[in-house]
Amino acid sequence: MGHSRSRGSRREGVTRVSSQGVTVVALLADPDAPTEIARRLARTLPDRLAEKAGQGRRFEVRVVSEPFTAGTEDPPTLVRRIMDRARTEDWDIVVAITDLPLHVHGRKLVVELSHEHGIALLSLPTLGALRLQTRARRAVEEAVLALAAPQTTGTDGHPRSRPLGRFVSRLAPIHPGPVDEEEAADLRYVVGGPRGYLRVLLGMVRANRPWRLVPGLSKALAAALATGAVATVNSTVWSLSQALSTPRLVIATVGSVAIMIGWLIVDAELWHRSANARPEERKRTTLYNASTVLTVGIGVIVCYVGLLAVNLVWALFILNDKVFSTTTQNPLDATDYWTLSWFVASIATVGGALGSGLESDEAIRAAAFSKREQERRDMLQDEDDQSKS
Repeated sequence: MGHSRSRGSRREGVTRVSSQGVTVVALLADPDAPTEIARRLARTLPDRLAEKAGQGRRFEVRVVSEPFTAGTEDPPTLVRRIMDRARTEDWDIVVAITDLPLHVHGRKLVVELSHEHGIALLSLPTLGALRLQTRARRAVEEAVLALAAPQTTGTDGHPRSRPLGRFVSRLAPIHPGPVDEEEAADLRYVVGGPRGYLRVLLGMVRANRPWRLVPGLSKALAAALATGAVATVNSTVWSLSQALSTPRLVIATVGSVAIMIGWLIVDAELWHRSANARPEERKRTTLYNASTVLTVGIGVIVCYVGLLAVNLVWALFILNDKVFSTTTQNPLDATDYWTLSWFVASIATVGGALGSGLESDEAIRAAAFSKREQERRDMLQDEDDQSKS
């Protein structure tokens, strides 16, 4: 059962239905990934809600793309902002969706509901990185059905909120969270523990969409490809690749990838330093920096694999068996193509790190972070600049 707080201002048995007999559900989504998810949900959500609600209930789902988290990560502030926005519309229920990780009472917020106001706030990173669309659909469905259903009376005579059933599986590190009396929310779910931390971290990396880093590093990739092309026809590189053992090639790979990751983070100033010394803020900063390292790391590894494939094709096309044998005193075979391409990919990655200096910091940040995360970092940077001035 979820933790709920009684609300005397909402009469028991009242359901949220418009005058036309249709419950209007607004999916208020932050731009970029949350809006894309909301639009996919809206295609099937009305029929699924009607089927699960029964009793001839009908639902209309509207997607509204707005940066409702701009300037704040505080859930109570966001709920008040959503309430103010909903007053100007004919919405019966509002589900606000963001790709920012939200924290409340030292815990990472998954979803919170205000039955009195018909509002739900959902943080996508806490749903993890896998099957995000399915998990988001379940969370939204459960939230809407809970808000649309009448509250039941508990043993103490006060109305109780409907808990979110299928949304909270036994395997998920999600559990009910505390709600203060002065808060607008009356039902809250949070994640905790090491598994919850890992779930949020992977969800943040997914929200950043690290594969976008590849096209965002066009100049660095051009430098890497040029370095690889030259290294492939270098006789000294041929001899070195034959002399290197597999462990040394692995070390070269790890070292070149680490250099590229470190260079990008330092050069583009992606590392966040918090001036706030509170333990909670330090944990939050650590979480953001860990997601940065993973995001950039995945992007660099994708680039590395791409360079390896291109170098292998180039080597197959350009290398001559007689010239290679004369230089290395060994015949050219399939293993030589592979080891040479592997070694050259490491060399090219270091060349790409140097070439990344040609990219603008803004371009790298845009490729490495989600739109909400970019705005959050810009806001924190502005605050730090103001505090120093």
